Amino acid sequence: MDLILWRHAEAEPGKTDQSEARRSLSPRGRRQAEEMAAWLRNQPMRECRVLVSPTTRCVETAEALNRPFDIQVKMGLSATATDLLVAADWPDFHGAVILVSHQPALGRLASLLLAGQEADWTIKKGGIWWFSNRVKADESQTILKAVTNPVAPNIRMLTARETGKSAVITP
Repeated sequence: MDLILWRHAEAEPGKTDQSEARRSLSPRGRRQAEEMAAWLRNQPMRECRVLVSPTTRCVETAEALNRPFDIQVKMGLSATATDLLVAADWPDFHGAVILVSHQPALGRLASLLLAGQEADWTIKKGGIWWFSNRVKADESQTILKAVTNPVAPNIRMLTARETGKSAVITP
């Protein structure tokens, strides 16, 4: 199973009369979402489900991917790392799941997958962390396949596929 954590792109500042859940992407955030969506579209993926927080900024981020997606109420602003794992059916789903959600749940989930316990890690706005699960010699392993963020045009992140190397973490 592949689990792709995608933090929503940059949103407009909140207004006093506006709900936190209704903040839209800023122009910069729209560019970030498009950039990261283009990167995702260029990655080889098996069957893929896209699960999205119901907040406006997450929905707008997911729309940049131009794929069908399901809105998951439990992935909203108060989501926990456990809520995200349950929504994704980690590690049992066969294929890829893209979760478009929020901090601190995404960072805590990344920490749980890599270090075996939750900690307040930060995933940059618009950033993607790609994990894979496999069983090798009867041992479940979590592999960090790629981390990428919206970047300046002259900077490029390499994926495990491009370098031929992966980080293998066995909690």
